Amino acid sequence: MLKMKVQGLMFDQKNSMAVVVLIDEEEKRSLPIWIGLFEAQAILLGLQEVDTPRPLTHDLISSILQKLDTKLDKVVITNIIDNTFYALLYLKMNEQEVTVDSRPSDGIALALKTGAPIFISEEVMSSTTVAMGDIDDKEIEDFRKFLETLKPEDLQKYLGQDK
Repeated sequence: MLKMKVQGLMFDQKNSMAVVVLIDEEEKRSLPIWIGLFEAQAILLGLQEVDTPRPLTHDLISSILQKLDTKLDKVVITNIIDNTFYALLYLKMNEQEVTVDSRPSDGIALALKTGAPIFISEEVMSSTTVAMGDIDDKEIEDFRKFLETLKPEDLQKYLGQDK
């Protein structure tokens, strides 16, 4: 397994989707994962360490884990099947390890909230990573600005509620 960190977020205008970009510790290989806009917003809040007035989903899960004296030990992106990534949350409960199926985007958001490390299996890394230099910093910054101004009504057309 290889340890990864979140390099940033960008917006794929062609598909109208967000992309979270993970990078290895040596900053030689990156992994783009297409995610939903709500998940991107949660990851952005985690990257910026923003506390919201009321708990969002990942805040709630983090609070539940704390109250149950359970630690998110790590998030592992384990597989890719038909262009869909799969991940597992590794929880430490009373010296026992428990794994929970997760979407990578939720795992990443929760890892940012709790400070848990993010890993990727060698199989996924070798089959899907791209060499550094393919990511445009301006595109990442434009997407950050887009997310900061995002309102719920802006997302209606992506939820099939366009009027």
